[in-house]
Amino acid sequence: ALLYFSHMLTDGLVEPNKFTFPCVLKACAKLARIEEGKQLHGFVVKLGLTRLEGNVVLWNVMIDGYVRMGDLRASRELFDSMPNKSVVSWNVMISGCAQNGHFKEAIEMFHDMQLGDVSPNYVTLVSVLPAISRLGAIELGKWVHLFAEKNEIEIDDVLGSALIDMYSKCGNIDKAVQVFEGIRNKKNPITWSAIIGGLAMHGRARDALDHFWRMQQAGVTPSDVVYIGVLSACSHAGLVEEGRSVYYHMVNVAGLLPRIEHYGCMVDLLGRAGCLEEAEQLILNMPIKPDDVILKALLGACKMHGNIEMGERIAKILMGWYPHDSGSYVALSNMFASEGNWEGVVKVRLKMKELDIRKDPGCSWIELDGVIHEFLVEDDSHPRAEGIHSMLEEMSDRLRSVGYRPNTTQVLLNMDEKEKQSALHYHSEKIAIAFGLISTKPQTPLQIVKNLR
Repeated sequence: ALLYFSHMLTDGLVEPNKFTFPCVLKACAKLARIEEGKQLHGFVVKLGLTRLEGNVVLWNVMIDGYVRMGDLRASRELFDSMPNKSVVSWNVMISGCAQNGHFKEAIEMFHDMQLGDVSPNYVTLVSVLPAISRLGAIELGKWVHLFAEKNEIEIDDVLGSALIDMYSKCGNIDKAVQVFEGIRNKKNPITWSAIIGGLAMHGRARDALDHFWRMQQAGVTPSDVVYIGVLSACSHAGLVEEGRSVYYHMVNVAGLLPRIEHYGCMVDLLGRAGCLEEAEQLILNMPIKPDDVILKALLGACKMHGNIEMGERIAKILMGWYPHDSGSYVALSNMFASEGNWEGVVKVRLKMKELDIRKDPGCSWIELDGVIHEFLVEDDSHPRAEGIHSMLEEMSDRLRSVGYRPNTTQVLLNMDEKEKQSALHYHSEKIAIAFGLISTKPQTPLQIVKNLR
C-alpha cells in the first residue's frame, strides 16, 4: 500500500484526497512506521484536509494510528482538536488508554463521552470494561451492564466475556457465573476462559475444573489460555495431582506446546505445594529460557517454605538477568529479614541504592459514587485526610478492645515493635477502608483493589 502511494506521488497524475489518506495511515499503523505516519500527518495538514469539518473518518484513522504505535500524547492532542467527534473517535481513545495501562484516563474519557451528545455503543462497552476491571470500579461496571440491557445491546460471547471478567476482578463471582449462564452461544473459548479464570481467581478450583470438562462436553476445544486458567486454579487450591493431570492432557491429548505461562503455572503449583526441587528441575529442563515471572514464583515459594539456600541461588540468577528489576532484590531482602538476618538486608538495600532501584509502591483504590480514590502507604494527601486519620485510630481502638494484637512478623524492617505497628496502621488498604467507612452509610459493602496483586 505504501509503495503504491509512493508511485502515486511520483507520477503526479492524481493527487491524494481525503479517501486516500485513511488507507495509507492504516498501513503505517499496521507496520508501526511512526516517521512515515508523521510525514503523512504533515501532508494532510499541508493539503488542508484537517479543515474539512465533516471528514471525521480521516481524523479517526490518524488518531488510531498514533494509538496503535503507543503515542497516546499525540493521539490525545489530535482528539482534543477535532471539530466533530463520532462514537468511533471516543472508542479509539477509550480503547487506546485501556490497552496501554491508562485505566483511570480510559474511565474519565468514558465519563466525558456521556457528558457530550454521543451515546456509547457495543464497541464502547467492550473497550471500557477492561479498565473498569483493573480498577475494581464495580458500580460503573454494573451501570455498563444495565446500559447494555436497557438499550437492547446484545450481551454476546465477546461483551459477555468482558462482563464476566469485570465481575470476577471486582469481587462478584456469583454475578460473573450468572452472566456466563445467560450467554446463549457458548462456542467461543474466550467465554469459557473468562469464567474459568474468574473461578480460579476466587479459589473455586473444583468449579473451574468442572467448567473445563463442561467446555469439552459442549464441543468447544480448549485454547492454551483456558489451560492457564485451569492450572492457575489448581495452583491456588493446592491441587497438585489435578494440575499434573491437566498439564498432561494439554500436552499429550490436546497436543498443545506449553508456553512460558504454562510452565509458570506449573512452577507456581509445585512451589506452593513445597515441591521445590521438582519445580527447579522443571525450570532447568524447559526448552525455552525462563522469564522473571517463573523465577519469582519459585523465589516466592522458597520464602514461603523457608528454603533460604535455593532462594539466594534463584535471586542471584534474577539479579544477573534483570539487574534493574526491584522484585528480586525486595524478595531476597524480605527473605533475609524473615530470619532476622539484618546484615543481609542491609547489603541488598545498599545494592538497590547503588543501582538506583526503587520498589514499586503499593497503592489501593476504592470507588465511591463513580469516583475512583487512590491511596498510597502513609498517604495524607486526600482532602479528607483528617477524618481518615481519626477513623484509623477508631479502627485500631475497636480492634484492641476485643483482644486483637497486630501481627508484625511480616513487617520485614529492622525497627522496634511500636514502629512496626505504625507501619501496619498506615497501609494503603487500611487508609482506603477508613475512607470508605467515613464516606458511606452503615452496611455498605466496601470494595478495595490493589495494584500489586
